[in-house]
Amino acid sequence: MLVLATPTGRGWVDPGAQNTLEYLQRGDVATATIQYSYLPSHLSIIAEGDYGAENARALFETVYEHWTTLPETSRPKLYLHGLSLGSLNSDLSFDFYDIIDDPFHGALWSGPPYRSETWQAVTRSRELGSPAWLPTFRNGSVVRFMNQYQGLEMPYGEWGDFRIAFLQYGSDPITFFEPWSFFREPEWMQEPRAPDVSPELRWYPVVTMLQLLADLTIGNAPPGYGHSFSARHYLDAWAELIEPEDWTEAELEQLRGRVADSYP
Repeated sequence: MLVLATPTGRGWVDPGAQNTLEYLQRGDVATATIQYSYLPSHLSIIAEGDYGAENARALFETVYEHWTTLPETSRPKLYLHGLSLGSLNSDLSFDFYDIIDDPFHGALWSGPPYRSETWQAVTRSRELGSPAWLPTFRNGSVVRFMNQYQGLEMPYGEWGDFRIAFLQYGSDPITFFEPWSFFREPEWMQEPRAPDVSPELRWYPVVTMLQLLADLTIGNAPPGYGHSFSARHYLDAWAELIEPEDWTEAELEQLRGRVADSYP
């Protein structure tokens, strides 16, 4: 397997995401990434604008161009991955019209910022009755969402050949910040709420937007909440996305225990 990992502003790739994939693939995975900044994500996106997307696009185009020349029966499976700003830039690294004739296999994007185009479009087009914090998109064959309470397997049927998975927490201010919350209540604050969003949280004009902005900038949370992603949830996301061979459910459960002991 080959993974193109788009890092955060400082070039960081979450070891919880990388190591769990290595376990599932039994080491048979190569990951390529490029550091494009020394700034943290919230400063990089302001000061350096398009640098991240340009670098992600350059890496993808170079690798994809070579990958498409390889025999389909023997070339490695190709996946994209990104966390936070890396998720946004990974989303911008390719154009569907350029890959539709020979698509790569899929992507795992965790904590997508509220500006992420694919995330926004799919969330807006979700099935009626599914919440904004865990949408159901059509029949789930192409795009699926999961959080710390529900995996990618429910309530969907079979995956298609091209797959996009979003790992997100309802309490993540990076994903669910909304500039227009200063004059209207965000959908994720309406009932039913995500289990990790306090029922005591209330919407107030202007005030709520400032609270969310502060949380986005300086907020901190334990693994499994907010914008801090747990290796256990990465493990479940990768397992459902790539469907690794030669793993029994008992073996996966044993691996979950080892991951829980080794990572937050």
